[in-house]
Amino acid sequence: MSPYTRNHHNSQTLRQCSKGSALGRAINYARKQWDSLTLYLNDGRVEIDNNAAERAIRPLALGRKNHLFAGSEDGGHYGAALYSIMGTAKLNGIDPKAYLTAVLKRINNTRASDVESLLPWNINLDDSQVAEAI
Repeated sequence: MSPYTRNHHNSQTLRQCSKGSALGRAINYARKQWDSLTLYLNDGRVEIDNNAAERAIRPLALGRKNHLFAGSEDGGHYGAALYSIMGTAKLNGIDPKAYLTAVLKRINNTRASDVESLLPWNINLDDSQVAEAI
């Protein structure tokens, strides 16, 4: 750890402001969290921020208000299932629209015992039966 980061949290700023002030409380909080705040300096595996996680959950957070207007509780459950299917397709490197189109094209001709073939990690989007749907 650099001398700056090691000594910076012991700066004169806290002595110059009231401990009860908003700034004083913020500085005290940062001092108590100092080891966690500077962990990324000592361990290269630790990210300096959590932007990747924030970006991943952003669509869910933005849609939260929209989900209130699903029409009914069942509508909310169906919407959640659809989001789950689309998210699983993305996690498996498949375009969600192409995946959903392919599944809807094939599901009518798929026996219940073969439904696993439609899962994102099993489906073959290059199959001629599926390719024409996309």
